[in-house]
Amino acid sequence: MADNRKRAPRGGKQAASGSRPIRRNDRAAAPKGQRERSQAARPQRERSRDNVQVPKGEFIEGRRAAAEALRTGFPVKCALIAEGGERDAALSHLVDDLNAAGVRIKYVPRAQLDALSSHGAHQGIALEVGNFPYADVADILDRAGDGPALVVVLDHVTDDGNFGAIVRSAEVVGAAGGNLGNKRGVTVGSYKTSAGAVMHLPIAQVPNIARALDDLKAAGFWVGGASEHAEGSCWDAPFEGRVALVMGSEGDGISRLVLEKCDFLTKLPQRGMTESLNVAQATTALCFEWLRRNAGELMGEE
Repeated sequence: MADNRKRAPRGGKQAASGSRPIRRNDRAAAPKGQRERSQAARPQRERSRDNVQVPKGEFIEGRRAAAEALRTGFPVKCALIAEGGERDAALSHLVDDLNAAGVRIKYVPRAQLDALSSHGAHQGIALEVGNFPYADVADILDRAGDGPALVVVLDHVTDDGNFGAIVRSAEVVGAAGGNLGNKRGVTVGSYKTSAGAVMHLPIAQVPNIARALDDLKAAGFWVGGASEHAEGSCWDAPFEGRVALVMGSEGDGISRLVLEKCDFLTKLPQRGMTESLNVAQATTALCFEWLRRNAGELMGEE
C-alpha cells in the first residue's frame, strides 16, 4: 500500500532540551574542630584513592546488569567482587550463579571497584567483558522485518545516564535497534543506567548518521526529529508504521545535516512552566506514543 504521508519542509534549529539546575550548598558550616579534622583527613583519602590500581579492560557494573549479562549469555572474562561481599546474601547468590557459569571470581578491595566505576554505584560487583558487540544497520533492518518498526537515532547524545535511559525505553517498547555516531560508544555506565537493556537492543555505531538515515529511508522508514520548534505535537505526527526517531543533544540539538534528513519534526505538548523535559524523558514519551499508534498491529490491541 502506498504511503501517502507528506514529508515536511526541511529546516529549523533544534533547541536545547532543558537546562540544568544550579546546585546550592545548603549545608550549615561545620564546627571549627570538625572542619579541621575533615580537612586533615581529606589528603589521606585522596592519596589512598590515587594509589589504587585501576584494572584495564571493559567492565559492566551493578547487580542487575551483572545478572542480565549472565541470563543473556554475554561473554564475561572475570568477576570482581568487593571484599566482604560474601556476607551479603544477594551478592553471594549472584556469585554462586557466576561460579555455576564458569566465570572466574576475584575478590578485590572496594576502593578498586570505586576507581573503575563510572558513577560509584557498582553495588560491590563489576564484570570484565570483551568489546561491546555493535550491530550493523543491516542487522537492525533484518530485525525490523516488514511491518511497523522503531529505530532510535541519537545525534551527539553523550551523557551516560541519558543514553542508558533511552536504550532502556527503546527496548521496552520493542524498538528494532538504535543508531549512534562513532564518537559515542557503549560505556561501563551504559550497562548500569540501561538496567542491562544494551544487551537486548541491537546498537549500531555509524560513522555518518545522515547516511544511515538514507539507508533507513530506503527501507521504508520515515525520519522524525524531535524539536521544540516543531509546529505540531507528537499527537499529530505520522508515527504509524516504520519510524526512525532522531533525538539531539540537550546542548546543541540535532545537527544541521541530520536535521535536513528529517521528513517531519515533532514535539511534546506542554501546559506547565518548566522549559522542557530532558532528552531521555522526551525520548521515552515519544517511544510510547509510537507504540500506542501501532499497538493494534504489534500487540493485537484496538
